[in-house]
Amino acid sequence: MFARTTPWPLIALFTAGYLAPYLLPTTVGRLDAGLPLTATQAGAVGSALLLCSAAAGFLFASRVDRIGPRVLARAGLTLAVLGYGGAALTTDVPAVVVGALLGGFGSGTATAVAATGIAAERDAHRTTTVGLLAVSALAGAVYLTVPHLGAGHGQPLAAIALTALAVWPLTGRLPRRVGTSRVRRERTPLPHRRAGLLLAATLPCWSMAQNSLWGVSGRIGLHQAHLSEATVGVIFAIALGAGLLGVVGAGALGPRLGRALPIGAGTVLIAGCIALSASATDLTTFATGEIAWNLAYPVVLSYVLGLAASLDPRGRWAVLVGSASSLGTAAGPLTGSLLSAQAGFPAMGLLLAAGLLVIAVPMTAVALRTGGRTVTVMEIPVDSPTPRTTTAA
Repeated sequence: MFARTTPWPLIALFTAGYLAPYLLPTTVGRLDAGLPLTATQAGAVGSALLLCSAAAGFLFASRVDRIGPRVLARAGLTLAVLGYGGAALTTDVPAVVVGALLGGFGSGTATAVAATGIAAERDAHRTTTVGLLAVSALAGAVYLTVPHLGAGHGQPLAAIALTALAVWPLTGRLPRRVGTSRVRRERTPLPHRRAGLLLAATLPCWSMAQNSLWGVSGRIGLHQAHLSEATVGVIFAIALGAGLLGVVGAGALGPRLGRALPIGAGTVLIAGCIALSASATDLTTFATGEIAWNLAYPVVLSYVLGLAASLDPRGRWAVLVGSASSLGTAAGPLTGSLLSAQAGFPAMGLLLAAGLLVIAVPMTAVALRTGGRTVTVMEIPVDSPTPRTTTAA
């Protein structure tokens, strides 16, 4: 698929689709500060936006070739422009919510087209890395710029809408239709059913813990660590750069450490980072927790999804586990808002960290029981703002 096209339209489409999850902390924080919404309600809007994005990915992931990449990409970008743009231009809460949901569905649609096309590229790893660089650089620029553009909820939403608008002309280089002939494969039962089900059951909780922190990180920095929005933006920009180092590190390590050690020890490290960040009351603690978390998270995630891919050579467990992860991603902002509102940020961090320590046990057990020499480190999921790469040992 997309064999005759340059990857640049896919990279641009990927950037437009992934920008909304990357900007989640500032989006949720400004909804809370600029509109008559409580912190919990703002978190619920963020969760609903991500859920709409994930729903679009589920709906269109297997239908891109049938509908046509160009048509579907343009439809998704149009929804993103209208949804996010409309939400940015109004202060009416119901209109903002509807716009955010519409924009989220558009983002997910664009991401589905981009992910499907990138997966068919000869060098999917390189294309994905360039896409990650693009979205991380753009998100970092937004975090550095938005605080200087005044208060209000509209700036991050407008940034996403303008990005979708800028990418729209590039969709003319996507194919209108894709051939539908496919090689039929025998129907075979899912291998490693018990291990796959256990991994699919634990990953939503794992993803929810990560995005619970990410969804309220902006408020932790502003209200508990007493930092300015500009300072928090700089920290997030640096943290996104650390995430890129995590992607490079995961690709460089490959199978050298096996699966169990990166998943088990890495999850324990992430738990500590979440507890540290959530308890931050000063610049040093907040920056250390956020940057360390963004560095470790993509490394562990890449091995988790690589483990899922190794359970079935046809990739069915990878799809199921990735879909389960998207549910946790969508639930994260609301969960973080509820926990922080009821118990405070430090207690929220301890609860999330404790949950991760419990979850690390079955995840590590699956890695040990299904251990092998082949490690697949998966591509970026269509449901999460954090990267993963694809290589086979």
